[in-house]
Amino acid sequence: MRHGDAVIDVQIKTFKPIHVARVRHVGPYTKVGPCFEQLFRWADSIGARTGRVLTLSWDDPETVPPERLRSDACVELHTHEAPPPRRQARHPVATTRAAAWLYAAAALTGSTASAEGYLRTGVGIALDASAHFTDTDCAREMPAALYGCGTGGDGNPLRSAGDFASSGAIEFGVGYAVRPAVRLQIRATYRPVVLFGGEANFLEPTREQSVTVEGSSLSGLIEAEFDLPTPGERGIAGFHPFAGVGIGRARHRLGETRMRFPRTDTIVPGAASTEWAWTVTAGFSRALSERTVLDVTWRYADQGDVVTAEGAGRVEWRDGSRTLPLDLAATRAQINHHSVGLSVRYGW
Repeated sequence: MRHGDAVIDVQIKTFKPIHVARVRHVGPYTKVGPCFEQLFRWADSIGARTGRVLTLSWDDPETVPPERLRSDACVELHTHEAPPPRRQARHPVATTRAAAWLYAAAALTGSTASAEGYLRTGVGIALDASAHFTDTDCAREMPAALYGCGTGGDGNPLRSAGDFASSGAIEFGVGYAVRPAVRLQIRATYRPVVLFGGEANFLEPTREQSVTVEGSSLSGLIEAEFDLPTPGERGIAGFHPFAGVGIGRARHRLGETRMRFPRTDTIVPGAASTEWAWTVTAGFSRALSERTVLDVTWRYADQGDVVTAEGAGRVEWRDGSRTLPLDLAATRAQINHHSVGLSVRYGW
């Protein structure tokens, strides 16, 4: 086997079970030396007899950036003392076949040992997204469709057209690295304030017919993220690309919709709905420490429909002289948007 310009003698060997103390190292494989020094200092401090040394290398340096390579520095122990301090652990290494070279590195049960859990927390901004409210059934009579099947003053089908404004979001998640470059996670995102502003088209476009509604949104998705090949050894200023997809459910709540006309306000009752949702993700990550990673993300999310309630609405004259009750059918608008965000993964 060649490693750079050097020829390395690689042998496949079978090891009997042994107990080792280990220190996890994240970074270039050539920098693992201080971890062995730490282990030997600890063993000496308790008078433990040591034996063989192993380096367990979990990542492929051809596809994983140097600062994210994971390895375990291991020293065989002949002691029953308690495990050493944080980030050191004593455990058995099972009988296995391994490729031994250079540091006597062994590929031991890689899919299990390379899995790592993490917590995620972050903030984001959902960008402006155009939308329009229409009847779920424009021909419905009992209760009556709000808009109906006709054509509005602007030449389009009767509706309210506008935008869901940019809004802040917070997210929390938990995940698991099933492979060095593949993560599965459950992520919840909450948008406490979602505002829609637009115009109805019952009247001529120059006349007042504004529409406003406030709501909130909570989504929970199962996602897969994949680290992508990195341009250059250290990526782009230390950042490394990744992509992801996800599917789950979104819970939307709308308050009352207020439609403002020259003399009256029409009030449409709010409602809650639960919809299927999906998302695609692209971003860059950068290691901040051995256990902490910063993610900068762009996402596109389709979160289904938001709906107004079927039931009691009303028309209010703004001079207070009169209120007219309405029995209304439901309306809906599709909610999808682009967003950008910053989040931190903390591994354990």
